[in-house]
Amino acid sequence: MLHLPLLVTAQVDLVLVLVSLLAFWSRLGQLNYPSSVVFDEVYYGQFVSLYMKRVFFMDDSGPPLGHMILALGGYLGGFDGNFAWDRIGAEYPSGVNVWSLRLLPALCGALCVPLGYLLTLQLGFSHLSALGAALLLLLENSLIVQSRFMLLESVLIFFILLAFFSYLRFHNLLFLLSSWSRYSWLLLSGISCAASVGVKYMGVFSYLLLLGVACVHTWSLIGDRALSVFVQCVSRVVCLLVVPVLLYVFWFYIHLSLLNRSGPHDQLMSSAFQASLQGGLSRITQGQPLEVSYGSQVTLRSVSSHPLPCWLHSHKANYPIRYENGRGSSHQQQVTCYPFKDVNNWWIVKHPGRQELVVDTPPQPVRHGDVIQLVHGMTSRFLNSHDVAAPMSPHAQEVSGYVDFNVSMLAQNLWRDVSNRGAESEVWKTILSDVRLVHVNTSAVLKLSGVSLPDWGFHQLEVVAERLKLGSGWTVEEHRYGTSQEQKEREAELHSPTHIDVNRKISFWAKFLELQWKMLTVKQEESEHKYSSTPLEWVTMETNIAYWLHTSTNAQIHLIGNPVSWGVANFSLLAYQLLAAVYLLRRRRGLRDLPDGVWERFVFLGCVCVGGWAVNFVPFLLMDRTLFLYHYLPALTHLYLLTPALLEHIHTHLFSSVTCQRALCVCTSAVLVSIFLSCRTFCPLTYGIPELSANQLQALKWRDSWDILYRRR
Repeated sequence: MLHLPLLVTAQVDLVLVLVSLLAFWSRLGQLNYPSSVVFDEVYYGQFVSLYMKRVFFMDDSGPPLGHMILALGGYLGGFDGNFAWDRIGAEYPSGVNVWSLRLLPALCGALCVPLGYLLTLQLGFSHLSALGAALLLLLENSLIVQSRFMLLESVLIFFILLAFFSYLRFHNLLFLLSSWSRYSWLLLSGISCAASVGVKYMGVFSYLLLLGVACVHTWSLIGDRALSVFVQCVSRVVCLLVVPVLLYVFWFYIHLSLLNRSGPHDQLMSSAFQASLQGGLSRITQGQPLEVSYGSQVTLRSVSSHPLPCWLHSHKANYPIRYENGRGSSHQQQVTCYPFKDVNNWWIVKHPGRQELVVDTPPQPVRHGDVIQLVHGMTSRFLNSHDVAAPMSPHAQEVSGYVDFNVSMLAQNLWRDVSNRGAESEVWKTILSDVRLVHVNTSAVLKLSGVSLPDWGFHQLEVVAERLKLGSGWTVEEHRYGTSQEQKEREAELHSPTHIDVNRKISFWAKFLELQWKMLTVKQEESEHKYSSTPLEWVTMETNIAYWLHTSTNAQIHLIGNPVSWGVANFSLLAYQLLAAVYLLRRRRGLRDLPDGVWERFVFLGCVCVGGWAVNFVPFLLMDRTLFLYHYLPALTHLYLLTPALLEHIHTHLFSSVTCQRALCVCTSAVLVSIFLSCRTFCPLTYGIPELSANQLQALKWRDSWDILYRRR
């Protein structure tokens, strides 16, 4: 029977609601100002445009989830990708919904404030400490700035905080909720871990920290016979290991499914990867025969050439008789690696036992392990090597197109393929097979040295034969069946396409593994940046970044921290470390200053907050790349969680005197007021409004190392 009335009882944390509303107001207010490109929006905006046009790209700074989140904001706002992100300060046209482009990072930045509140509660501290953590996050100018633009740090911080909050919620509800309710929190933690790693690779360090915490907790639960050890272990393995790995792969699946058109980064990928995209290489390779046969005309792309590709090449020019250092050469035809498509990249695969340079009927396929000859299509010179030092790499052999000068230098033009890596069968296949050619006479491997030749070699890349167990591979990229035996007819044939339809696809896993490897190994060239900085400069806030400057006024936006809260965070870090050292020494002496429960909570606070700071800061000390102040924000966020919790610990367990406790409360209130006033003082540089005069801007330059720009009128 239905009993009336139906009642619903709800508890609402009004403080949490208030700080959440303030966070949304501070991050989302006037989000479309300025209506021009701000700092790294010029970088991320290009990827958003490529998503809108479904054009493939590769960003070596991180996995694709962050870019997809930004692209989702553009999609929701109807952005079509037709905007040139060519310079900072460029005005967005009226048709671009700036608010939508910046919405999702701003939402993530706003949600970090209530997450900081909730996470402090899960760490076992009071609502007052939770409020302090939320206020520190709310009043941090640098977090506000980074949240209000199309940037990724706020997204990364959101997922890191959500991962730790969800896990601690799961851990703290061990005996309070049903298993399904609890494990939903554990699953959410695993999803958040995968998302943090999917936004930026730096998220992996926070993920490893969370795994370490989970391992310690699991080990302690093993001794509880009331719990099923199998269920506890399996649930954590599935939710914190299997699910994140599967989701990480899933981000790439979506990325590769969306970006199916040829783009500016194709040249970084293998020929097989390029051929799977619409346009670009796929237009060239479409209709080419799959299996390479004797008499086939092919181009050979070096697998080891990066970031630019290059192809085995020859031309009607010989090596100089003597080099600049007086060393002699064979004076034979040059063989190089050329980074552009060219008719001189074509070679004919010839059987050593027959003279014909055309494909038989039926075609006789070239197999891995066969001895072959390569004939240059345009000059009919055989690919040759001999015991003559290479021009730029004298430790290796010269590779040349053989010219018979009748000087007792016999041709040595036999090569054997010694690899079938990546091949589906024993037969050479266009795009799919990598071949390694070994010189039969000297057992030297044909490879790209990577050294550029001088003027006489037209600055093309040197190709050598070197006695190595492994050499660089070559991919048959373009391929046609030769039908013309005469040189003139063959030259004309090399300029014309073939039309033999062959479907050439590679699996998602092959594309995923290749893209993952390229992202981890291929680094774009980085130049010095005016606002780059070192990690040690972040701690003392000696640096700032000018994000935006109005073209005609002094209105400007800077990534600059709240100096007071920044200093408080550093002091809290030192205070915790000193206090922990004192506790450890006294416990070693048998002096128990804290009850076991309080001590465990203090240690756990250090693991999450100090450990979170360390894993998000220390790796940058070891990185050889251009770094900026915003890289410090995830680490700083953990210190803002540490500060109020540490104050509560000191107030409750160190200060027994009421007078000391009141003095600490007064000092804390004064510092909080100072943090608010400092935040308010720098708000014109945080939001870009109101415009300040030159004297007012000069007054905000609290450190000589800050670069604050202004125009005197």
